[in-house]
Amino acid sequence: MALALQTFATVKAANAALMAAGTRYLGGGTLVIRAANEGDVSVSGLVRSTDPALSAIAVAGGKVRIGASVTMAAIARHPDLAPLAKAARAVGGPAVRNMATVGGNLFAPAPYGDFAVALLALDATVGTDDGELPIESFLAGRDNSRVIVTSVSFALPVADSFRFLKVSRIKPKGVSVLSIAGVVELTRDGTVSSARIALGCMADRPMRARAAEKALLGRSLTKDGIAPALAAASEGISPITDPIASAWYRAEVLPVHLGRLLLG
Repeated sequence: MALALQTFATVKAANAALMAAGTRYLGGGTLVIRAANEGDVSVSGLVRSTDPALSAIAVAGGKVRIGASVTMAAIARHPDLAPLAKAARAVGGPAVRNMATVGGNLFAPAPYGDFAVALLALDATVGTDDGELPIESFLAGRDNSRVIVTSVSFALPVADSFRFLKVSRIKPKGVSVLSIAGVVELTRDGTVSSARIALGCMADRPMRARAAEKALLGRSLTKDGIAPALAAASEGISPITDPIASAWYRAEVLPVHLGRLLLG
């Protein structure tokens, strides 16, 4: 069955068209086109927008705004987004990164969506024509969302505070066993003053490791200092099982890899 494609100059017009039954938004196409090719008969039409703001990256005053149509490849090569380059390069191989978009990654189900894990750690806000929403709220309600994501915004992390790790069985572009992102800030004496840790594949969408965050506060990033955080890392998780790894295995290796991330 052929798919009808409608292109609009504005996000507002594209949003209106997206209200029709069977329509899906087309960004980079790595999710929706694959679904259609695999026989998803619920998709009968595609909607896209050529609004230039969707492909813009703005960095000013320590704040970042990335349009939803910006690709992983564009993020990886942007000089002002060097802290995020590793997370962007964790998404597929070169061909996928040339197509995969920031907006699409927010909707990617586990074990995909590694960049969304990074955005959750960065406490990003998700922009739509209706305004901005904290990323945690967006992720919680994304399955019922019909509005087009226009951007993500966040504050640039303090130097050396952002960390990202992806674990996969096939290097360098395998599907995630798990992914972890963290923004950990230290006081002058080397103890943790704030921590925000996000996990991928520990639920059907990126989630916070709140118990581990709390356990890190006031501790030093040493083997003994992070031990309480590693012990608490599994609180509240519900790992997925897929052909890559079982839920049991993912839960077992989470503290190991979180430790590696924190110890650098």
